[in-house]
Amino acid sequence: MKIFFRVFRYVKRYPALATGTLACAIVGTLMVVVFPAVTQLIIDKVINENQPGLLLPLIAIGFTSFLVQEGLGGIRIILNNSFEQKVIYDLRSDLYAHIQCLPLPWFDNRATGDIMTRLVEDVTSVERVLIDGIEQGIVAVLQILIVAGLMFAYSPTLALIALTPIPFLAAGALLYTMTASGRYRLQRKAASGLNSLLHDNIAGIRQIKTYASEEREHARFNTASETLRQTTLIVMRAWAMYSPSMNFLASCGMVLVAGFGAHQVINKQMDLGVLFAFIVLARFLYEPIGRLHQLNQLFQAGRAAGERVFEILDETTETQENPSVPVHPNPLGGAVEFQRVRFSYSPELPVLQDVSLRAHPGEMIALVGPTGAGKSTIVNLLIRFYEFDSGDILLDGRPIRSLPRSFLRENIAMVTQESFLFNGTTAENLLMGKPGATEDEMWEALEAANAAQFIRRLPDTLHTPLGERGVKLSVGEKQRISIARALLKNPPILILDEATASVDNTTERLIQQALDRLMANRTSFVIAHRLSTVRHADQILVIDHGRIIERGRHDELLALDGLYAQLSRLMNEEPEDSAAVS
Repeated sequence: MKIFFRVFRYVKRYPALATGTLACAIVGTLMVVVFPAVTQLIIDKVINENQPGLLLPLIAIGFTSFLVQEGLGGIRIILNNSFEQKVIYDLRSDLYAHIQCLPLPWFDNRATGDIMTRLVEDVTSVERVLIDGIEQGIVAVLQILIVAGLMFAYSPTLALIALTPIPFLAAGALLYTMTASGRYRLQRKAASGLNSLLHDNIAGIRQIKTYASEEREHARFNTASETLRQTTLIVMRAWAMYSPSMNFLASCGMVLVAGFGAHQVINKQMDLGVLFAFIVLARFLYEPIGRLHQLNQLFQAGRAAGERVFEILDETTETQENPSVPVHPNPLGGAVEFQRVRFSYSPELPVLQDVSLRAHPGEMIALVGPTGAGKSTIVNLLIRFYEFDSGDILLDGRPIRSLPRSFLRENIAMVTQESFLFNGTTAENLLMGKPGATEDEMWEALEAANAAQFIRRLPDTLHTPLGERGVKLSVGEKQRISIARALLKNPPILILDEATASVDNTTERLIQQALDRLMANRTSFVIAHRLSTVRHADQILVIDHGRIIERGRHDELLALDGLYAQLSRLMNEEPEDSAAVS
């Protein structure tokens, strides 16, 4: 119940829609009292007492009651759907906003398909049980109370007989509720697993085709699909036992009413019209009880989905900013200092140990070393994708943790080896760097990034869709658009994470020219793949096993004849496009 109380906060945002929906439902429900009364009067007055003049007025009353009931039902559906979509929108929006504020380590341990399932399917399930459940539940309970009251007014004895199945129906509902949560959790988990596999396979379709893995991946998909089928069947089998059992008990109540009522009519203890009215009332009594059973199934599915939604909403977001920190601190000049910084992903796996470095504004700092040495971790700490364990990082002499994350990231641009482009146009991707950029500014950035020529060849130039992840472009072309995006952002600090590692020599020269323009007058941290790209760096840091073991300029490090010199000799022995250093 705690989950639904939390969702109820969203419902309270729209009191007018909630009130209108319930009002239509309640007034429409009150119309159920009309037809049994009309039935009784037609039998007792029109037929038994031979008063045919009452027939048309009674028919008109019955017709009007159904018209009002169904008319209000139509209005209720419109209001309810508007209400429903607003709550879905709000809950999904809050969930997405929360997901964006979660730290990167959280995403490292989550499948994208699972997150998508929670954001799209689970949110809808939670909302449906809350809005449909509240509305239909209130209407059903109200109808039961109204009908039960009329039954006691007609015949207390027959009313008690009609209510005989109720304790058994309640016991069945309680048993189903107590055993349902595990079944629905398994079903939601299986659905999430299938979506995760589907997302990965579609994203990796080129690799699947390259390795001729279609049959293997189809088998994996069928296995996940079979798991979902089996868990769904478990839910449905339980429902197949529960629902008919409840309907049978309700039908037994109808039979008891008909039998005892007929006995009373035969013994002149009840008029025939009252019996007919009572039978109609019995139908109106058991129909909402059956609806409550269906709502119980909806409730169990919604509870399982709600647990998954609020599991994310309960995750700790990136550390909240210190309220004493100015929202708009003074602009950064670009001075960076690491003071004995230590970091580990887990206590057993230290990554950085006592890393100290200093970069003056406008300097180029190169990070080189073997794969897994900790180079990318250093720049990830600078942009606060991860939080260091001890030591400190200073920007312009200010501790990095005293600066708002938004301000910090506005002043840092990052170009990585695998440039990510969104499924949109070139213009839309460039606007991430500077949301208010004009087309002239975009073309200027593209020219500086050596990207304008191939963009002009596209059918709609800046406004040509690039496909998912920029699939219509080559690796080098995507890289140059990423550089143009960083140029538009125009930050004082730049991070280049192996930005030329995956391209041919000709493309590398174009990218390197663009990078030289990008790094001008900025503090730059360059993770080097080819040592030739960093020989002119102001400072080269050689990282090995999480420590800076050598530092200096290119010639100084060669003279040391240490790891850097070994890497340099290795590079000279390999072909020019070697990937010996990462």
